[in-house]
Amino acid sequence: MISNPPAADYFQQKYGITKTHSAVVSAVEHVKPCKVLDLGCGQGRNTLFLGLLGFDVTASDYNPSTANVIHEIANTEGFKIKTEIYDMNQASIGDNYDFIVATVVFMFLEPQQIPTIVANMQEKTNPGGHNLIVSAMNTKDFPCHMPFSFTFTEGELAQYYQGWDLLIYEEEVGSMHARDAAGNPIKLKFVTMLAKKQAE
Repeated sequence: MISNPPAADYFQQKYGITKTHSAVVSAVEHVKPCKVLDLGCGQGRNTLFLGLLGFDVTASDYNPSTANVIHEIANTEGFKIKTEIYDMNQASIGDNYDFIVATVVFMFLEPQQIPTIVANMQEKTNPGGHNLIVSAMNTKDFPCHMPFSFTFTEGELAQYYQGWDLLIYEEEVGSMHARDAAGNPIKLKFVTMLAKKQAE
């Protein structure tokens, strides 16, 4: 494990992409370099951070347009990244991984597919491996006012991961990168979970 990981804004400062999600930065305190699938990778903010730390990363997204940019940045930084075009709603991850990451992507998925998507992630995680999920919530105390296709309810994600070790599980209000009409960051309730699969 690299003792001094790069800053979360390393790629933001150097290449202008969104900074690495804070949950990914926290996760590398628990997860050593291994085979990773970054679902809904977007610009590659998490993929590139993990790649620089020595993880064997596959960047997965339904939009093929960013793959070339991710490869160019990785090559410049001296490591390789695999990319694939994949729609999470299909719930058909092809390979097995030690670490599957899905930050801020579940809220754009088809609601009826969520149980199958989660089950597929769990099935394709090697024993002793990890899942990291960050997603918006809709709860009585903090209703979601954004038009997302899906939001987790209170305690829902934890229910899906019964039998796994929940190393991190938080349901807390946080800020999006998007801003409201007054220019203030939009606040939502998010669930953040890092779960470890039982070793066989």
